[in-house]
Amino acid sequence: MWWTILGIAAASLTMFGFVPQIIKMWTTHSVKDVSGLTLIQFSAGATLWMLYGIHLQDFIVIGANAISLATLLIALGLYRKLNQGIQLKRV
Repeated sequence: MWWTILGIAAASLTMFGFVPQIIKMWTTHSVKDVSGLTLIQFSAGATLWMLYGIHLQDFIVIGANAISLATLLIALGLYRKLNQGIQLKRV
């Protein structure tokens, strides 16, 4: 039971670890303090972990890393747009 709770906590922190960075990029419209290389490295890592989870048929590993990858792809897309100077519409 303890290990399951630990795994869920670790997966949650990993899945949503870049959400504060996404919020900061969105609200400040700046990527000045964001490393694109870091986003790419974490995306590659999440992809590899997801493939490893597929190999093991471990749906927790697959799901957690799929959500992490989706979050990172959002961050990368926002990084790319803001780095090119494209203005975002405020809703």
